[in-house]
Amino acid sequence: MPEPAIETPDELGVRRVGLLGGGVIGGGWAARFALNGIDVVLFDPDPEAERKVNEMLANAKRAWDQLTHAPMPTAGSIEVVSTPAEAATDVQFVQESAPENEDIKRGLLAAASEVAPADVVFGSSTSGILPSKLQSEMSHPERLVVGHPFNPVYLLPLVEVCPGRATDSATVDRAAAVYRSLGMRPMVLSHEVDGFVADRLLEALWREALWLVADGVATVEQVDDAIRFGAGLRWASMGTMLTYRIAGGEGGMRHFMAQFGPALQWPWSKLTNVPELTDELLDRIEEQSDAQAAGAGVRELEQLRDDCLIGVLQGLRTRDYAAGAVLKAYEDALREREAAGRQREVDASS
Repeated sequence: MPEPAIETPDELGVRRVGLLGGGVIGGGWAARFALNGIDVVLFDPDPEAERKVNEMLANAKRAWDQLTHAPMPTAGSIEVVSTPAEAATDVQFVQESAPENEDIKRGLLAAASEVAPADVVFGSSTSGILPSKLQSEMSHPERLVVGHPFNPVYLLPLVEVCPGRATDSATVDRAAAVYRSLGMRPMVLSHEVDGFVADRLLEALWREALWLVADGVATVEQVDDAIRFGAGLRWASMGTMLTYRIAGGEGGMRHFMAQFGPALQWPWSKLTNVPELTDELLDRIEEQSDAQAAGAGVRELEQLRDDCLIGVLQGLRTRDYAAGAVLKAYEDALREREAAGRQREVDASS
């Protein structure tokens, strides 16, 4: 199925955005918006926010220089401000990425929505809080959706778009168009559910991983190796369902389910329970994780992660498939945008 048409930020009238929160996710949003030529106004009470965001922007620019040779627009600016109201003033879109605390998020969204005009759409990066709860204290709550991205925001295209009970359908369309203009792949959910889709899947895997470490069955490195040398390589292109359809052979998914469905009743996993996060378990995880990192700092690990993701994305692009199809469609839109700009310059000089 071909990727939808991509409108540019200019065509959508998005020239300046407000960001509420500048941590790992908020900083990733800042980088993606800025690299797409959009000015960013960011609120974060952390006195180190400006330094951290600029470091993430440098990593993001390094990654995009490798990812694509399509003509990027002149990068937008990033300004750090002292209040959520300042971040919502004279902007055309607001993205909230505060810590995963409902009260904090509700307060920020309420304060910013008092300032932003009624037609400014708000997206929340929450990974699990229902949008109906987040919009409850907002001015014009119909303009909020969840826009849940994945780290690193500046490279991974998926963003889950989830409406709340008060959300207007035009808000969903507007948010999806803005995210698409940044080279992302919005996945619009029909209704809200705790954890949405991707994090429910990730949490199931995470719980089982913790049990394997807690029970001494595997180290944290073996847990990761089980993914990165096996199923993770398939998931980059086909996910779980299509992979299992192929595993069913000519009989397809029904044959696969007949073969392996009964195994779901076997007591292999502990998905309904969580191991107690004792000091002993936390010490074990920390010690094994430190050994796995082998002295590499967080920025060094981020760059390694980015380089590996770029290789996967570029490989998928050669097949015009999965996340590679999103990248290709975005590059085509960038080239069309540059050609249109050159034509406007020619017309203006005629």
